[in-house]
Amino acid sequence: MAADPLLTLDHASPIVTLQGHLLAKQASIPGATGTLSWILSALSISAKIIANKVRCARLQDVLGEAGADNVQGEQQQKLDVISNNVLLRLLGQREGVAIVASEENEEPVIIRDDPSGERRYCVLFDPLDGSSNLDVCGGVGTIFSILRHDRRAKDAPSSLLQPGREQVAAGYVLYGSSTVFVLTVGDGVDMFVLDPAVGAFMLVERGIRCPSANKSYSVNEGNRRTFPEGYQSYLDWAQERGYSSRYVGSMVADVHRILLKGGVFMYPPTKKAPDGKLRLMYEANPMAMLIEQAGGAALAAPGQRILDVQPTDIHQRVPVILGSRDEVANVAAQLG
Repeated sequence: MAADPLLTLDHASPIVTLQGHLLAKQASIPGATGTLSWILSALSISAKIIANKVRCARLQDVLGEAGADNVQGEQQQKLDVISNNVLLRLLGQREGVAIVASEENEEPVIIRDDPSGERRYCVLFDPLDGSSNLDVCGGVGTIFSILRHDRRAKDAPSSLLQPGREQVAAGYVLYGSSTVFVLTVGDGVDMFVLDPAVGAFMLVERGIRCPSANKSYSVNEGNRRTFPEGYQSYLDWAQERGYSSRYVGSMVADVHRILLKGGVFMYPPTKKAPDGKLRLMYEANPMAMLIEQAGGAALAAPGQRILDVQPTDIHQRVPVILGSRDEVANVAAQLG
């Protein structure tokens, strides 16, 4: 029988949970109130609940369509609705949360809106990215973004309309062969894996760096004929040079591979979606922050950082090119 890895760890390698990691960061920041840590704790609890639902989805008969469309006009899956409710309920209980916004809801939910000087935050999320993969046991995930609440804004949507560079934290949870929590609070990217035996996310890698290059791209080539010419030129260029194609159909799963292995993820404009399909606030901004914090690059167009795009609507869509710095540059060169 193989030894339990926790029992054979060298004494120089401490066991660090997500909660312990957050408390250590909090202690290192003068004047920190713990509010952000409390919100991230709610997200980690939500992730554990959703992970269990995903794992038992067929047993509990929660696979398939819910019978309604979301605000994007997309057919909701049963687990989209369940995951959305879990996140709304848990975040709504956290004192530091002022506004919660979900990709599944047309309007943000105002949790608290008082004139006090207490630091409060806005949390935006895609509750279950790639949920169409559930029926075939494919990887799915949760994406989240945290902004400071702008009390000067005239209403809740206006408080959320901040460019991605203003995010104070971002991350995702991948529900796959293991449950992985990837997080940045603006000083690098750390990765945690849920140990179901103890019910805690354990730190497995600190300061992740995305490789600067890898001959791999991730894009839905089924839409290739409707891509702008520059993207088609890039695909020709890449295939002539022996690049591999890797596409799961879940942004979380695809970006996770690129974060660890390198390459480039793209979701170009198409004739059907001329502004792109991915949502700036719920998907592009948090992923761009993670990738940049890991040393990669994230563009909406050549010369246009995703994190510099000024949002005008909370459900705004944007083209996405992100991943290894050299590979993103190769795409941008073909786009001109």
